[in-house]
Amino acid sequence: MDTKYIFVTGGVVSSLGKGIISASIGKLLQARGYKVTIQKFDPYINIDPGTLNPNEHGECYVTADGMETDLDLGHYERFVGIETTCDNSVTTGRIYKAVIDRERRGDYLGRTIQVVPHITDEIKRRIMLNATKQPLDFVITEIGGTIGDIESAPFMEAIRQLRWQLGRDAVCVHLTYVPYLKVASELKTKPTQHSVKELQGMGIQPDILVLRTERHLDDALRLKVASFCNVDLECVVQSEDMPSIYEVPVSMQRQGLDAAILRKIGIPVGETPAMKPWREFLDKQRKATTEVHIALVGKYDLQDAYKSIRESLNLAGIYNGVRARLHFVNSEEVTRENVASLFEGMAGLLICPGFGQRGIEGKIIAAEYGRTRDIPTFGICLGMQMMVVEFARNVLGFEDANSMEMDAATKHPVIDLMEEQKSVTNMGGTMRLGAYDCELTKGSRACEAYGGAAKIRERHRHRYEFNNLYKEEYEAGGMRCVGINPDAQLVEIVEVPSLRWYIGTQFHPEYSSTVLRPHPLFMSFVKACI
Repeated sequence: MDTKYIFVTGGVVSSLGKGIISASIGKLLQARGYKVTIQKFDPYINIDPGTLNPNEHGECYVTADGMETDLDLGHYERFVGIETTCDNSVTTGRIYKAVIDRERRGDYLGRTIQVVPHITDEIKRRIMLNATKQPLDFVITEIGGTIGDIESAPFMEAIRQLRWQLGRDAVCVHLTYVPYLKVASELKTKPTQHSVKELQGMGIQPDILVLRTERHLDDALRLKVASFCNVDLECVVQSEDMPSIYEVPVSMQRQGLDAAILRKIGIPVGETPAMKPWREFLDKQRKATTEVHIALVGKYDLQDAYKSIRESLNLAGIYNGVRARLHFVNSEEVTRENVASLFEGMAGLLICPGFGQRGIEGKIIAAEYGRTRDIPTFGICLGMQMMVVEFARNVLGFEDANSMEMDAATKHPVIDLMEEQKSVTNMGGTMRLGAYDCELTKGSRACEAYGGAAKIRERHRHRYEFNNLYKEEYEAGGMRCVGINPDAQLVEIVEVPSLRWYIGTQFHPEYSSTVLRPHPLFMSFVKACI
């Protein structure tokens, strides 16, 4: 069949969960045997979120082919189990840059460049690009932001044009918010009506409405929304607060969201998939009641800043039969005087990634605490580098050891700038990004975690690396380099085999953990915490 396109937009307020709804639709269609991909179109001017502060935008998710993207792509991959690419993440900045680059080359033959048709045509091209590179039954496109944002107007116009061109091959799903007024003891649909009216004013009639709510909506309220918004009653579904985001696909299936989409497109609905593996996972999740307490040591006090790490730990906990209770510890506040009290009762420590000087001494103290007390400790990227610095200072005796990122004058740069990074001037998109091979040392704890695999492939996002000039001294001191990139000889994994579980990875394993395939390192770490 021809590729079908689903557009997911949001209204009333932001942060309603468009990414979760998009991922859920993808999961439901995939369960019916369709090949799907999901892509995010963000209206901000940045080329990508790689230079954005995590406190402002949440984590930066990296695809296997090296694109820095919005965290929603993490939801897509975790739910659907697909690998997204650079074509699954588009911003206004990328759109305008592509058009301006063409104009500078003279590709437009002197014509005046305008939002319509040039910008909208580029948006439409990007929306349909994935389906030109691989056979796809459905392409789900989530539009970031909220209806009415001035930045998203070109995206809405592109969608209007595409829906007209594609006819029944395109469906618009609009997510809105139904607030509850406590004083009046009443749920209010007026914000949804206004949001749909604004969408209609742009020439787009939503086919399906997903109503985000904290309270159950009865059929009378759904009928009211359907009547005022020109939407079939069966196409008004509600997205209530759930105990877990992973319950959402099942809730959407129960209300017939996937069936409504297929009817709108004109595809026979058929039998409802059992989704047995997903439901078995949910059953494990409900049974995992024993808590294991793990400290996240980082400097961004925002849940979304370490979203993939949090979800990877949660998934690993569930598959280990426990509930991972995560405690954020601000590394800026960690001192030798309070470290014991901060980590009291913690079964494990995870030292988070990041950039820059702020909070690194706290991470070094946390690494020392985990090492000297034999507490399972997992360092990721900068977290791994601070484990290396701590070991150099307190075991190898290099008191001034540091990363060149933090102290360019150190006499012992155990973490150094990568050779190819020394000539880089632009910040955006210039790090070591994407998936690279890593050969594992047989018999190491890391190798055991990966099931004895000789070679793995993991995603990176860094400029600095372990300095191989010190490799022999580390090995002699008790920290082994057990993961090596075969092409550049870069150290990817370090561990201290004399301890229960003390491993640092230069790569980001959290990007590869999915609902049905939890990452082996997180599985091994949580098991050690238990």
